[in-house]
Amino acid sequence: MELKINGEIRSVEVEAETPLLWVLRDTLGLTGTKFGCGVGVCGACTVHIDGVASRSCSTPVSALAGKEITTIEGLSSKGPHPVQLAWLAEQVPQCGYCQPGMVMATAALLAEKPRPSDEEIGSAVSNICRCGTYPRVLRAVHGLIAAQAQKEQLQAETAALEAAQQLAREQEEAARTAALKKGGRR
Repeated sequence: MELKINGEIRSVEVEAETPLLWVLRDTLGLTGTKFGCGVGVCGACTVHIDGVASRSCSTPVSALAGKEITTIEGLSSKGPHPVQLAWLAEQVPQCGYCQPGMVMATAALLAEKPRPSDEEIGSAVSNICRCGTYPRVLRAVHGLIAAQAQKEQLQAETAALEAAQQLAREQEEAARTAALKKGGRR
């Protein structure tokens, strides 16, 4: 069976009903995805399947043909993902066991909805954390939302400035052309 994991096609020989979690951890050695409850409730095993946060402990590999699977190891090819950086900035992890799943759930949420409400955050990041890091998770997500808003504002201001500069250049050129035409008529 072939699976596309973190951008690579990987061949695995497992039973069709084997949960993705065990293929990732035991067959492929991708141990960032954690085992928690085994019934898809706690979220420690969260990965992205076609960009959607999904519980790998309850997803059989037979359901994954042609799908793109992303684990915490493949979340970013350019160093730490912004969610991981926000986690560090807010010192979210305590024991850290559930955090890969929380990071994956948050990354999927923000990719789909860049400015979620607290209710939407709570619904999408429903992972269980025995250490109680929920307030820090919320602060980290709020920080990401604020950073995205600042980035968008800066981009809008930059675009407006560039448009104003272009208009000034066009007006200057038009004035120069008009002056040349007027000067040539004498």
